[in-house]
Amino acid sequence: MQRNVIGPIMVVVVSVVTGGWLLQEGVDRADNLYVRVRVLQEVVERVEASFVDDVDAGTLYNSAIDGLIEDLGDPHSSFLPASDYENLRIRTEGEYGGVGLEVVDRDGYVTVVSPIPGGPGGRMGIRAGDRFYEIEGVPADTMMTDEAVDLLRGRPGEDVTVKMLRPGVEEPIEFTITREVIRLRAVPFAEMLEDGIGYVPLLTFRENSAAEIQAAVDSLRQEGMTGLVLDVRGNPGGLLDQGIAVSDLFLDRGLGVVETRGRDPNQNETYAARDDDRYEGMPMVVLVDAGSASASEIIAGALQDHDRAVLVGETTFGKGSVQSLFRLTGGDVLRLTTARWFTPVGRSIHLEPEDRQVTSDAHELSVSGQLVSPTDLTNRPEFESTGGRVLFGGGGISPDLFVAPEILSGSEVEGVRGLFSRQGGFSLAVFAFAVSYVADHPNLEEGFSVSAADLDAFYASLSDHGASEVAREDFDAAERFVRYYLEREIALQAWGEAGQFRHQVELDRQLERAVDLLRGASSTADLFDRLSDAGGVLATDGG
Repeated sequence: MQRNVIGPIMVVVVSVVTGGWLLQEGVDRADNLYVRVRVLQEVVERVEASFVDDVDAGTLYNSAIDGLIEDLGDPHSSFLPASDYENLRIRTEGEYGGVGLEVVDRDGYVTVVSPIPGGPGGRMGIRAGDRFYEIEGVPADTMMTDEAVDLLRGRPGEDVTVKMLRPGVEEPIEFTITREVIRLRAVPFAEMLEDGIGYVPLLTFRENSAAEIQAAVDSLRQEGMTGLVLDVRGNPGGLLDQGIAVSDLFLDRGLGVVETRGRDPNQNETYAARDDDRYEGMPMVVLVDAGSASASEIIAGALQDHDRAVLVGETTFGKGSVQSLFRLTGGDVLRLTTARWFTPVGRSIHLEPEDRQVTSDAHELSVSGQLVSPTDLTNRPEFESTGGRVLFGGGGISPDLFVAPEILSGSEVEGVRGLFSRQGGFSLAVFAFAVSYVADHPNLEEGFSVSAADLDAFYASLSDHGASEVAREDFDAAERFVRYYLEREIALQAWGEAGQFRHQVELDRQLERAVDLLRGASSTADLFDRLSDAGGVLATDGG
């Protein structure tokens, strides 16, 4: 998670006397900062001037910077060129001027993966699978995605003309699109499930995440929701203040949310809820997994510490650090870890990079292709929630009820490995097949299932996407995995994220268990009683 601040980076100032640098006598040469900087400059200049091959001085300096940051041993600190920072800004602010199309490189073309719902590109008729032929008269067949994105983005209200190649259409189709302010959603949809139980997925943390959560929960309450499932599985985190703001929605005024501690005293701060619990007494389950990180873990930790919600799923990622952004000369940005954070009862959930080095043999594979780690609470420091429940620190946040997703058998895993050997081609084929399937089935209804003939056709299409080496026996062994991904992508292309969720909800064991806990629970206390009946705090519902 990162602080939503840009501040000046502190530099060391060396005194200048009579036009020259003042070097203190008696100071070891290796300890003199100016000498080190000057030596680096001399090395770059000498390499640039005398190395046998042409080299770029800028590249050499960037390599030196990368090496410096790498020596920190912190995967969350990095140097961001100005162009990369713009992408980070869009991800965190969730707003930019453009045409509202998600694009990637596919088969040598910049290809539309999905129009952003409500965006101008989708309203004009551009659809998934369309390939860029020209952008503003510039041929796009040799463009990379970043180049295309730079041309598509711009000032809202201005037009951009593109020509698109569409499967089944011989000539390029021309579109003139008026750029608009595109707002990316942190909460793509909200669903009422059964027995008054609402479901809200939080995909990331942007500047409007808390407002989107509040709007979604308020809307479901108007529909009669009496219990909430908040899903932060796969949510990698984002802005610290939004993690705090989302937690604030569900906690009473004055209750702690998170504490940050850094070497710089300015980084030491305790954050507490500023408002009363907006949904007091409403039973709540938070779904977590190994992809829940950073600000997601702040929410999970705060609600668990205060016995406000039951956590269901798998142990979270374990990113208990805070990054600050420092603007550098020329618009580049340094992202630097400046603090650790702790839950309200003092838990650090940070997992060091070297402790993540585990073999795949220690994991199982879910039907979605996700590695599922075994549950291990040995040697984890113990804490108590405000209600006296046993909680664990270190190595991520352990859920109150461990529930594994749908797990593949050994023979199925072997088949999936055969697919993974050509994973890039497999993913391309899934996307292309889904786009064609939706076009060929205009009356497709939710609840569909791909047939054996569809699977045969899909296997035949693998050779068109560089995956011809996939053996049929591997494909057949991995049928459940293949079917999952095909139907998931078809549902996404047909009905968007909400339709995709509805189509595959019956395969979601973790959500099913959350609904079971909430069904009939009239209060938070009642929910925890049901948790105890299910096997007690930190119970396990095996795969």
